[in-house]
Amino acid sequence: MTYSEVMRALEEMGTAQNRKVYARRGVGANMFGVSYANLRKLERMINTDHALARRLWASGNHDARVLATMVADPAATDARTLEAWAGTLDSYVLADAFTGLVARTPHADKKVERWTKSKQEFVGQVGWSLIAHRALSDMEVGDAYLEDHVDRIEAEIHRSQNRVRHAMNQALIAIGVRNARLERKALAAAKRIGKVDVDHGETGCRTPDASAYIAKTKDHRAKRKGKARA
Repeated sequence: MTYSEVMRALEEMGTAQNRKVYARRGVGANMFGVSYANLRKLERMINTDHALARRLWASGNHDARVLATMVADPAATDARTLEAWAGTLDSYVLADAFTGLVARTPHADKKVERWTKSKQEFVGQVGWSLIAHRALSDMEVGDAYLEDHVDRIEAEIHRSQNRVRHAMNQALIAIGVRNARLERKALAAAKRIGKVDVDHGETGCRTPDASAYIAKTKDHRAKRKGKARA
């Protein structure tokens, strides 16, 4: 699909209801309001097209940028491009989508250390979301590395920006469900941290209690293993 064809398809797929939903989540006016189901349909039609992804991001349109994160080639996405795109993040919704791309690039590890220290809210969000991703999926990451980040979360979470607090809390949960040692570390930190306040805007979203969510996830995994043995 050409750039013009994709933009036309996005515009046709957008709905007033989705625009209202996304607006409540902080997405700006430059959007069509395309559902993720339809974005995934376009992703399957396009597959990987890095040149197209660059044009989609440059459009500034929210839906086009989310699609760009889906069709970009992670291997061809250089560190400079990631920095440039990160600097234009304007909502936590787009930051979430961008995290998915960054996690698949060879530059994710270096960006974690840089972006978790960022003063830009959505960049900081991506940095801590990458920590959560590593805790859940990268078995080469050692416990000591994740324990250091638990210490940082405990020390910094209450003085961090809104969506950074949310991402830190998610990272704490992800670390806590990795293994028994990290679970003890995360639960102890969560107890000292206490309630984490995040403004979710005009949505029904709630910030999960880290301790309760870790326990819930552990119980769910145990039940799933039990069914697998049966």
